[in-house]
Amino acid sequence: MIRITELSLPLDSDTHALRSAILRRLKISPADLLDFTVFKRSYDARKKNSSITFVYIIDLAARDEAAILDRLARDPHVRPAPDTNYYPVAHAPASLNERPVIVGFGPCGLFAALLLAQMGFKPIVLERGRDVRRRTADTWALWRKKTLTPESNVQFGEGGAGLFSDGKLYSQIKDPKFYGRKVMQEFVRAGAPEEIMYVSKPHIGTFRLTGVVSTMREEIIALGGEVRFESRVADLLLDGGRLKGVVLASGETISSRHVVLALGHSSRDTVRMLHRRGVFIEAKPFSVGFRIEHPQSLIDTARLGKYAGHPDLGAADYKLVHHAKNGRSVYSFCMCPGGTVVAATSEPQRVVTNGMSQYSRKERNANAGIVVGITPEQDFPDGPLAGIELQERLESCAYELGGSDYCAPGQLVGNFVRGVPSTELGEVEPSYKPGVRLGDLTTLLPNYAIEAIREALPAFGRQIRGFDRNDAVLTGIETRTSSPVRVTRDHETLQSLNVRGLYPAGEGAGYAGGILSAGVDGIKVAEAVAKSMLNSATGSSAADQ
Repeated sequence: MIRITELSLPLDSDTHALRSAILRRLKISPADLLDFTVFKRSYDARKKNSSITFVYIIDLAARDEAAILDRLARDPHVRPAPDTNYYPVAHAPASLNERPVIVGFGPCGLFAALLLAQMGFKPIVLERGRDVRRRTADTWALWRKKTLTPESNVQFGEGGAGLFSDGKLYSQIKDPKFYGRKVMQEFVRAGAPEEIMYVSKPHIGTFRLTGVVSTMREEIIALGGEVRFESRVADLLLDGGRLKGVVLASGETISSRHVVLALGHSSRDTVRMLHRRGVFIEAKPFSVGFRIEHPQSLIDTARLGKYAGHPDLGAADYKLVHHAKNGRSVYSFCMCPGGTVVAATSEPQRVVTNGMSQYSRKERNANAGIVVGITPEQDFPDGPLAGIELQERLESCAYELGGSDYCAPGQLVGNFVRGVPSTELGEVEPSYKPGVRLGDLTTLLPNYAIEAIREALPAFGRQIRGFDRNDAVLTGIETRTSSPVRVTRDHETLQSLNVRGLYPAGEGAGYAGGILSAGVDGIKVAEAVAKSMLNSATGSSAADQ
């Protein structure tokens, strides 16, 4: 196989034009090109008012590939295609009696369970929330009726926090083993659109993701795994520094010497339990801020110029960062084109916001978090749980400021920058349900964060015209950008530093930051568990690492 990179074509080019471009680049006849696939497609919008081009990475098969590669040896954009296939690291022996346990069924737990099931290890999945169908109904009850179910909501349940999001499937993680491609392939096999394999910023969207997740659950069960909902882990079974199993809130105990801790970033009670039991935890940086909403048409025009609305480009996104004079960094987070701002609390009498989009991305508004980075050393130095406590205080304040009924506090951008409360909306209608109550957001965040965001918004307006328009809407509060703790693990065995057999993984443990990276981490941890269990079954000395 040969790979061509940096192959550019005009926006409206068809498959025939792409094939012709490949032939020209390689200087071969049509008969010599046997097959080709698009590995990646992105677009270059730097000249948005004159021309936008698609930029391709192509993998292809051709006659006499060695001769082609030799002839084009000086072309850095023509090289042998890498092997992107996934190869299992182990297969469970038929005599294996122990079963691994997966705590949490978000993207990390889902892929850890799927990989272990595919390797024959028959995992037991324990998820505190409900299955995707009932979870969806519970989530809508908060949005429509202001009724919160603490164990089944945007944060907890089958699919994890990523289920009610934009369904973004891209990340900046280094992935030399192409685990991310394995994640994509499994999503497609379960019903996701095939285009996620090659577009530069793939996404699935909430409603399509629900079907994908339930199909993957069915495969885990068909391969001998077990998925148990409404099964919250309340304690660990420990023998010195060795894990022996877990205790459920019901009192039931489940024995296993290999437990994957795939918590989401909102399992605060479980983190507190781990801390009480002496599992090594450290505070880590995260970010706090607000959601901002604009008309999607404004973002499309600013980013795509005369090509705004082109069907092959879809709704435009953005990524912004500003380094404020007070030393704080302000940046856009989890941008959702054509989406909505959603109520994302998992705890009574607290308000949290997040963003969500459907696959079509055709809602009226664009939204994103505008957040400020904070660190334990500077902002919450009082121990490993101090970040959680800070989040809780801010979310409780947002609940009170919003009227104490799960409505969210809001303010227009122009009023926020000038430091005056908002009393009425402009043209931008906030999408947050149950609703937004306008006022003054400055009491929600520390002064340094308010100061930094006030400085950043006009700066962002210079990058995207209209970003700081007076009637753009800020909605509070965004606190769960990532986990405020890290359940620290050994970088080789991927086990807890001081509890053997416990495998912290994914976003809640501080090792991922989205669906794709969480899925990749689930694969890595599944491999570590499989190797350890296989060593244990064969009597290897590495079994007890």
